Amino acid sequence: MELQERIDAFVKLGQFIGQFSNEVPTKRKSVEHNALFFDGFKHQLKLAEEYNGWFTPENIQFALNTWAKALTKDNLGKWLEPYHISNLTSKKVAIIMAGNIPLVGFHDFLSVLITGHHVLVKLSSNDKQLLPYLAKYLEIVEPKFKGCIEFTEEKVMQFDAVIATGSNNTSRYFEYYFKGKPSIIRNNRNSIAVLTGNESKEELKALSEDIFRFFGLGCRNVSKLFVPKRYSFDVFFEAIYHWHPIIEKAKYANNYDYNKAVYLMSEFEMLENGFFMIKEDASYTSPIATMFYEYYENPEQLKEKLEADKEQIQCIVSNGFYDKEIVFGQTQKPKLWDYADSVDSIKFLLSI
Repeated sequence: MELQERIDAFVKLGQFIGQFSNEVPTKRKSVEHNALFFDGFKHQLKLAEEYNGWFTPENIQFALNTWAKALTKDNLGKWLEPYHISNLTSKKVAIIMAGNIPLVGFHDFLSVLITGHHVLVKLSSNDKQLLPYLAKYLEIVEPKFKGCIEFTEEKVMQFDAVIATGSNNTSRYFEYYFKGKPSIIRNNRNSIAVLTGNESKEELKALSEDIFRFFGLGCRNVSKLFVPKRYSFDVFFEAIYHWHPIIEKAKYANNYDYNKAVYLMSEFEMLENGFFMIKEDASYTSPIATMFYEYYENPEQLKEKLEADKEQIQCIVSNGFYDKEIVFGQTQKPKLWDYADSVDSIKFLLSI
């Protein structure tokens, strides 16, 4: 199969996905095979929501909208242009996927197939409804993909390379188990924001999207703030207040109540507004409904600290602080070339 055929198939998949990126799915006549797949995917969305309480309709729609915008001819062409993707010898690449947010492993799935390899997917039990259905659509719009996509619930075996995502504990297991194979092994990372105190209310409001989208479960969610000494959180709390309906979601509310009780019983100092807590803490990983913060005095010393801790950090959100910073409100809208952990998966797949 030629590269252009693979690109064209994913463009059609993006057009199909785009029909479900709003509150009410809208069938478009220009989209192929809707008679076969449209109603079925609506059913899969409902199953995903029922099976995983974190997968709200709003968050699933957000994820689908992100992928619909990414899977265009222009975006795919721009992403792949720097690489020399010829008719390489196809290998079988295993992907061990996380399940913290909807379709979190789709970029790896796309990367393996777009480079001409076969994919063997082991899904997380938390996110197993959507991708297999989309894979079936892909096989219909491009029959040459048949035989290139396999899903398994068993231990992955008979593969040539692996991309695995998990916790810090599981990543150590992955490194041992896959030590004889070319691999990308990902573990826990968190995103941070550096504030100066000069941020506008609009910037802080945009930051709230980086904090609360997907309930803060993603590695691109901001889980920690660095703020200058004597920073006042009043404007911050005011700017994020429009997210207060999040407390109506049962799983989030349960975590908020539990973590608040732990902090109160432990007599930890923290600030809260009825749906969100902030606590001074040196860790990068904060619990759900909580964000840690740390004071800084010298920006250059903070940059040195962040450089030393870069293996723990996915994104840095700021305005004029860092050369590779992400604009407020954009962490959950990565481009195809924004690789997780800054590891170029296309380069890896072309080298195996």
